[in-house]
Amino acid sequence: MVIEVQPPWKMYFDGAAHCGGAGAGIVFVTYQGEVMPYSFMLTQLFSNNVAEYQALILGLEMAVKMKWLQLQVFGDSQLMVHQFLGSYKVKKPELFPYHDYAKKLMGWLDYVTIQHVPRKENKNADALAALASSLTLPDQAQVTSRKKNGDNPLSTTCAMGYF
Repeated sequence: MVIEVQPPWKMYFDGAAHCGGAGAGIVFVTYQGEVMPYSFMLTQLFSNNVAEYQALILGLEMAVKMKWLQLQVFGDSQLMVHQFLGSYKVKKPELFPYHDYAKKLMGWLDYVTIQHVPRKENKNADALAALASSLTLPDQAQVTSRKKNGDNPLSTTCAMGYF
């Protein structure tokens, strides 16, 4: 009996927030090199750090639900990545629940690494987050809205759809 071990997938994430909106961009790259981009408009206004955490959490939730149990995670937020690596502490109390929940999701994966990348290497996720943060919903938009609940202690609503 031969067991073939597949290489991990890659996940790039980014969040964007400004006075007009907030968004999350996630790009999965399969071990065959196929690219799967996702963009989420966050329907609540957040700080940039919270938008980054939301993007990470959305991507990890997708990976867990799809049973992608081996994942290499890449983000351009030096603060967040170093908080997960343990070289920086999470100091802001409003970030504790996001950090804790993301850690919990990572624990559900068999193999996960997280690494800081320069913004130029994260440009696709950055563009998706920026796009989602700048959108307003027209009346005819097809939108799937989901309230995140269950094990997630964070009450966030996001919208995903074709605009």
